[in-house]
Amino acid sequence: MNHLEHIAAHLGELDAMLLTGESNCYYATGFMGEGVALVTRKGSWYFTDSRYTEAAGKAIGDAAVIWETSRANPFTDLINKALAESGAQKVGFEEEVMTVATHTAYTEKLHCTLVPATAAMTALRGSKDDEEIANMIAAQRIAEGALAQICKEIHVGMTEKEIAARLNYLMVSAGAEKTSFDTIIASGPNGSMPHAVPSMRQVQQGDFITMDFGCVYKGYCSDMTRTVALGEPSEEMKKVYHIVLEAQLAGIAAARAGVTGAAIDAASRKVIEDAGYGPYFGHSFGHSLGIDIHEAPNAAPSNDKPIPENAVVSAEPGIYLPGKFGVRIEDVMVLRKDGAEVITKAPKELIVL
Repeated sequence: MNHLEHIAAHLGELDAMLLTGESNCYYATGFMGEGVALVTRKGSWYFTDSRYTEAAGKAIGDAAVIWETSRANPFTDLINKALAESGAQKVGFEEEVMTVATHTAYTEKLHCTLVPATAAMTALRGSKDDEEIANMIAAQRIAEGALAQICKEIHVGMTEKEIAARLNYLMVSAGAEKTSFDTIIASGPNGSMPHAVPSMRQVQQGDFITMDFGCVYKGYCSDMTRTVALGEPSEEMKKVYHIVLEAQLAGIAAARAGVTGAAIDAASRKVIEDAGYGPYFGHSFGHSLGIDIHEAPNAAPSNDKPIPENAVVSAEPGIYLPGKFGVRIEDVMVLRKDGAEVITKAPKELIVL
């Protein structure tokens, strides 16, 4: 899978797009390695060294010309050669990725005008095609299988680190390339920290255990969170859990293509605020994901722009009570014209282990 023609068709006033960041290079070419891609209306090139040329050739095929860099043929010389062949003069680049040092070198050596174009690539990647969504669904199913298994294994005395390590192993052994991010396991009072780092704390009877994890399949991420109880939870824990679930369902109900991220967040946040827990929900309702675990657009109070059709966005409200516990429930949804398609299938009713 590559998106070279898609990028070329959306160059607008640009003559070409120069991609140096790993994620955008993968989006463009379908190859994950160290290299640079140049996309023009007349063709595309991928520049890399001898460590990657064979693998790049197998992944990219004839979708782009692959030129091998070396001391005698550095990136800038080969890029200039491709620029001359394509006639490109106004070239977009990733200003949020490229370092100042690299930009200075490219400005001095390339025979073109570099124009900031991160926003253009962000917009293209914000709406997923069917193959991208299929890969994300496959990644999600792997993660859900790991969840089902770990829920059979968690026991009193098991450490947060052990749970995280086991989840990671289960996902990779089931076909994942790697985890989407560092797995979060937060038990008992650690649950009040949304991004807690797994510790040597042993889970105890009566704990809530929040597990936030995901994996990568064919370059695309999954992301999910479930909070489970080890033994019978207290009435307060049950109450908070159901408030979070109600808030999540409200946000999902409000989500569809064309709605602003702020509106989706507000629908969920209102449920938590009306229940009196507003101060304990500090993050946004959700973020987009794809090749990267955090992408744009977001379902956040700050996003007053309509979310495009086929954006893939997380739905993850939470309530975090310092010194007590925390609850977060996270699914991933695809925003369609007529509503949100939730691609996470793991159960959301409170699981008591």
